[in-house]
Amino acid sequence: MSIQQEVETYWEGEAELYSEGIQRELNGFQREAWLKLILANAPQKDRLHVLDIGCGPGFFSVILSSAGHLVTAVDCTDNMLEEARAHTNREGVTVTFRKMDSHKLDFAAESFDLIVCRNVTWSLADPQSAYKEWRRVLKPEGRLLVFDANWNRHLWDEEMQLKHAEDQQAYIDRGFGELPHHKDIEETDRLSLLLPLTREWRPEWDVRTLKEEGFSAVYTEENLNAKVLDEKQQVLNCSTPMFMICAEK
Repeated sequence: MSIQQEVETYWEGEAELYSEGIQRELNGFQREAWLKLILANAPQKDRLHVLDIGCGPGFFSVILSSAGHLVTAVDCTDNMLEEARAHTNREGVTVTFRKMDSHKLDFAAESFDLIVCRNVTWSLADPQSAYKEWRRVLKPEGRLLVFDANWNRHLWDEEMQLKHAEDQQAYIDRGFGELPHHKDIEETDRLSLLLPLTREWRPEWDVRTLKEEGFSAVYTEENLNAKVLDEKQQVLNCSTPMFMICAEK
């Protein structure tokens, strides 16, 4: 089994847990905060043709469709797509969902104004080839928005391991309860160590790679935590801030 197949199998089992988190975000301040952030960095069109890559349970798909944009969403797992469809049905919005490998998109060149993805690129077996493919399906002057973090650097970086432990202790000391975790922590860590971006410092790697792949303008915002995370998440991820990369074709 290839690493990509292992990743797909893993995410099938995480769908329900992630869907619960998405529902909380749809009901919370995050909904408007994320929409504002995305549209502030998107091409300025009244109706964008959007591709949500690695859509998971469909948070970006829902909020962008609700705002009047035309959304296509892809994910590599059936269970994630099932959860995403359930959320769009509850919201009464229309999204076109497709099961697809993020590295090999079954779309014509220059199909989309905007590509969005959150917490996806760290899990890719070949992120550079994915970036090349994503650029292919963007229209001229289209934009790619990547939201991610150095989530698993603590698995091999001793300094980050100490900071990660401090964040976890602060979470407990603040009385936030049990630490959130994946269903199978050992499997999560094993797969993470096999994935290339776990050992890269980001977003520097992404900026360099996106420029190599021909994106003409690339900029970053390296700490979004105060904008889009609740208090618990900010404490838990203090040393691992979520970043944004905006790349224009």
